[in-house]
Amino acid sequence: MDGAIAAALLMFGDAEGGGPRKRKLSSSSEPYEEDEFNDDQSMKKKRLDHGEESNESAESSNNWEKQESIVLKLQKEFPNFDKQELREVLKEHEWMYTEALESLKVFAEDQDMQYASQSEFPNGKEASSRSQNYSKNAAKTKLKQKCSMKPQNGFNKKRKKNVFNPKRVIEDSEYDSGSDVGSSLDEDYSSGEEVMEDGYKGKILHFLQDASIGELTLIPQCSQKKAQKITELRPFNSWEALFTKMSKTNGLSEDLIWHCKTLIQERDVVIRLMNKCEDISNKLTKQVTMLTGNGGGWNIEQPSILNQSLSLKPYQKVGLNWLALVHKHGLNGILADEMGLGKTIQAIAFLAYLFQEGNKGPHLIVVPASTIDNWLREVNLWCPTLKVLCYYGSQEERKQIRYNIHSKYEEYNVIVTTYNCAISSSDDRSLFRRLKLNYAIFDEGHMLKNMGSIRYQHLMTINANNRLLLTGTPVQNNLLELMSLLNFVMPHMFSSSTSEIRRMFSSKTKSADEQSIYEKERIAHAKQIIKPFILRRVKEEVLKQLPPKKDQIELCAMSEKQEQLYLGLFNRLKKSINNMEKSTEMCNVMMQLRKMANHPLLHRQYYTAEKLKEMSQLMLKEPTHCEANPDLIFEDMEVMTDFELHVLCKQYRHINNFQLDMDLILDSGKFRVLGCILSELKQKGDRVVLFSQFTMMLDILEVLLKHHQHRYLRLDGKTQISERIHLIDEFNTDMDIFVFLLSTKAGGLGINLTSANVVILHDIDCNPYNDKQAEDRCHRVGQTKEVLVIKLISQGTIEESMLKINQQKLKLEQDMTTVDEGDEGTMPADIATLLKTSMGL
Repeated sequence: MDGAIAAALLMFGDAEGGGPRKRKLSSSSEPYEEDEFNDDQSMKKKRLDHGEESNESAESSNNWEKQESIVLKLQKEFPNFDKQELREVLKEHEWMYTEALESLKVFAEDQDMQYASQSEFPNGKEASSRSQNYSKNAAKTKLKQKCSMKPQNGFNKKRKKNVFNPKRVIEDSEYDSGSDVGSSLDEDYSSGEEVMEDGYKGKILHFLQDASIGELTLIPQCSQKKAQKITELRPFNSWEALFTKMSKTNGLSEDLIWHCKTLIQERDVVIRLMNKCEDISNKLTKQVTMLTGNGGGWNIEQPSILNQSLSLKPYQKVGLNWLALVHKHGLNGILADEMGLGKTIQAIAFLAYLFQEGNKGPHLIVVPASTIDNWLREVNLWCPTLKVLCYYGSQEERKQIRYNIHSKYEEYNVIVTTYNCAISSSDDRSLFRRLKLNYAIFDEGHMLKNMGSIRYQHLMTINANNRLLLTGTPVQNNLLELMSLLNFVMPHMFSSSTSEIRRMFSSKTKSADEQSIYEKERIAHAKQIIKPFILRRVKEEVLKQLPPKKDQIELCAMSEKQEQLYLGLFNRLKKSINNMEKSTEMCNVMMQLRKMANHPLLHRQYYTAEKLKEMSQLMLKEPTHCEANPDLIFEDMEVMTDFELHVLCKQYRHINNFQLDMDLILDSGKFRVLGCILSELKQKGDRVVLFSQFTMMLDILEVLLKHHQHRYLRLDGKTQISERIHLIDEFNTDMDIFVFLLSTKAGGLGINLTSANVVILHDIDCNPYNDKQAEDRCHRVGQTKEVLVIKLISQGTIEESMLKINQQKLKLEQDMTTVDEGDEGTMPADIATLLKTSMGL
């Protein structure tokens, strides 16, 4: 969200300091309802930029000469290795000649010796120690996996010509499972390394000649400054001209040429992966065409063990058939239908289908804590034949459940648990590693978008033959998140290309107008890769009868006092922001601005230090604090917000007079607009679901609702799981309850509130998909009225910048799910469409 901060700064004047600052994203310190935000964000890494030092040019030249002398010295010992290979080994050993020499000796044996067991070495212990030492320090390169076996594709050795053709579809006869797919991909990658020198020369020359600055920064160790220098050196009329210019220009070196080669190799790997996925997609399409040809039809009907009083909708039958087809071919998939289309029901129908086919489990369903009751109820409602075991509760309760499972006291087809319960302790993780599961289904699968997170790594160890992800938001911030989901469901195919996928898809996606040719290709590649493994339908496609959803942005002018406080805070933060280095400090700046834009009482403005000292002395008169230290009481008060102090004054008689007036509590630009909106909606008979990011904001909203005498319920992260389903049922059955207050995190997942037809987002999320999840609590199957979604945005604040950035993120999803012009006649027919046609739907 650094972009939001920068945009907000530009609103109020020129940024001071001018130069770009290095930052990384981190989670806010604000207490959100769930810890998923912190979990995912904390694992994001900052890309090192080696080109911004003050004496970069001189130091780079001196370092390069020293390093080249070490490379030449090492090449005398190993003349069969290319200089680039030796550079990679030296870098892994921080240019320590002796350590690199020892590591290379281990790999300098014959090819057969390298793959022999340790017992075959003259000194097994010594060889093992050396091998372990190299694995620790040089695992990333492993001499490009081949350095000890034969010379690699360098610039100094001629090779047999075997230039890879990106357009060639990989020739695999058939595939039986995801494992087979992955194996064939590894073979392709190995053969691809035999590319002749001249082929890479041409690719490197073409790339450095035509690439944009943004694309050049994808080269390892190529900063924005270096990329700018490369563009200034153009044109590169020949290989010799390129090499000379790069070597003699201050701040650049020939190392960038080798790194460019690495980038091109990574892009080739992604192209191979794309072609493999295209091959799979064509085979799946051909299979459906054969099954549906000649009017024979192919249709898996609603399983007979499902509740006969309930019926799957047509598009849900298509989803069931797609899941069965993917399963038949030994693949795993992502059911990514838009929120509100009944992914839960489709998953239950699929388990019922497996049961009828003889696959009675056990299966595992992992869900967010807020939806576990809903899942248990839906499984019991739709398929009572399935025996369900709920793995949930305290540590002692889970310990007893584990004992029952291991002792086989429990009979079950399905285990339902939460993300936290599945991995929170070593005993929990051990259980799901030891159990032999058939299917593991992960609801709200976008919680696995960060392949570097601890949660992701732990859940990858679950011992299941197949995996299925359910998510309404497969693409959120960037394409890498989508690739993380694919890697999770198909590790045999994607895990060998993880590093290449990270680099190719990690950068932020720009709006369509700002995208380079390569960035557009990147989106096209991602669409091709995901095609066989993901099914996504949006409401407009499959629910013609669903009432429309109308979006409304309400720009709220701040109150006079609030605007003064916001500008004062803004100017104070602006003076200090240029000196901030840590991303946590930057995120704190953003959070402070967001809170002031929403309500002044989320800061401490009215309770001055003098008031707090007076209050701390008066607190000594309270029976509970008569022996307390007034200085410590003052310190505790000092870190509280105005609203927290107001609540404190209501609790203690001797400071009761320090309560804030109602006028101050209602003094917010958004409250003025919200009050009018609620009055109009109530007169029309509408019902409202009101979301906020912050629990304290919900506290203040309660005061507003009571002041206007609106009946309401509240659900947030502190609400007990057992109480949530009862609150939802109460709201859906008692039509006199006008407003349901919800925190965006706790109330945005898996909750059905179709009895309301208006969604108000008091404050938007940094992630627009969290807001979309919230919106679809009302706009889903079962809704009979037009749904109105109102977003309150404080005018002239950081929230306007957030709104623009969120719109760009939503554009990425649109790019991934729309068909390009001209593709209708050249691309294979969509599998879901074929299934729908075959079923007469």
